[in-house]
Amino acid sequence: MIQVEDSAEVLAVKDVEKEQPIPSAWRSVFRDVIHAFVKKDYQLSVGVSGVAPISNDTASQIQSYIQEYGETLVELPEETWRSSVCIWMGSHWDALIDLWTLTEGRSDLVLSAKVSESDHCFLFHINMVYVP
Repeated sequence: MIQVEDSAEVLAVKDVEKEQPIPSAWRSVFRDVIHAFVKKDYQLSVGVSGVAPISNDTASQIQSYIQEYGETLVELPEETWRSSVCIWMGSHWDALIDLWTLTEGRSDLVLSAKVSESDHCFLFHINMVYVP
């Protein structure tokens, strides 16, 4: 678990050696993605700025995995940033966002995403939801 002060700004660090906390600039994007998933919109039909469209196959995988997990997904609390991580892979970051459920709080489920830079902005690709 990475210790992060809630009020401290976290920058995107390109370090291939160790995991880093999720950058502050990315958090609202991940909140918006999970907000859509809570509403069972797995293809992000309302759109989330900076997030690539989610394929039908990926949306089906996410829906199935959440349903099979058997718990109700809830919005991301601020506490999720204390345990969610990313790591620089040389050309992009791999990010794992801890997901929360109604009865468990922090669950075993994670959202896997790839984040890249383009013209001073970040681009997000949602990979899957799963239990590592």
